[in-house]
Amino acid sequence: MESIEHVRTLGRSGIRVSALGFGCWAIGGEWASLDGQPLGWGKVDDEESVRAVRRALDLGVTFFDTADAYGTGHSERVLARALGKRRAEVVVATKWGNLIDEERRLLTGSDDSPAYARRALTASLRRLDTDYIDLYQLHLSDADPERAAELRDTCEEFVREGLIRAYAWSTDDPARAAVFAEGEHCTAVQHRLNILQDAPELLALCEGSNLASINRSPLAMGLLTGKHTPGRALEAGDIRNAPPAWLPGFTEGGGADAEWLRRVEALRDVLTSGGRTLAQGALAWIWARSPLTVPIPGFRSVAQAEENAGALAKGPLTAGQLAEVDRILGR
Repeated sequence: MESIEHVRTLGRSGIRVSALGFGCWAIGGEWASLDGQPLGWGKVDDEESVRAVRRALDLGVTFFDTADAYGTGHSERVLARALGKRRAEVVVATKWGNLIDEERRLLTGSDDSPAYARRALTASLRRLDTDYIDLYQLHLSDADPERAAELRDTCEEFVREGLIRAYAWSTDDPARAAVFAEGEHCTAVQHRLNILQDAPELLALCEGSNLASINRSPLAMGLLTGKHTPGRALEAGDIRNAPPAWLPGFTEGGGADAEWLRRVEALRDVLTSGGRTLAQGALAWIWARSPLTVPIPGFRSVAQAEENAGALAKGPLTAGQLAEVDRILGR
């Protein structure tokens, strides 16, 4: 079994993080769009979320990724509470660009202006109870590239002022990510990457521009945990129960898509090698895919935190196993 360096550097910033980060979308709880589309993962227990973050810290996880929109500020507040006096031990990433109504728990629109970026940053600093953010990320995946160039320059101002250490764009478009990559203190791209949804162009950009690849949906929105069965509906407040167009693998009110589950099942033997759980194997594939990757699986419980963090000790898949995965998936 190949070992994994438990610590990775975030691109050109020199910022060191655990090779596994934790995504804090789910711990934000329920929130929705103006038309009632659920945008969270259902109900949460804040006390359990706090315990889970602290357990992750104890298990060596030092990178936490949230956004002002998650639970319309609630995720940032819960994370701040969980970190408490240990804030300096961790690298905190958050995002901006969405307009939120904290009281009504609603996403109300978006704003790609430099002036709003500053207002959003000020609000996130307050909710996170910190005077700096390690990695500040644009959350509008399809923002106009010319406007993004302005926002990149705004982020450089934030770095000079000591408000942030580095910045990134959360986007699945390599051409857009390249606009931010021109900035001196851009150090990462956050993009979707999992064993079912590879991202060769974005990984190539990260390699060529010395950027970290921060991987959202590393477990394919839960499909790679092995806990879903066809036709089992999810709770009403769960985004996967009424999936938007960008969220494949789930059906309206019908739970996980049977075809996607069939592919997961075909990969089970490879992923559960070396005593791994299915989820740990999915994370091991990402580490094997590129040395620049930092997967950020979500979590809502101490048990999930322990399972995800347990993947670190088991390391990446081998080159032979990577090839076997491609064979099984016909890639």
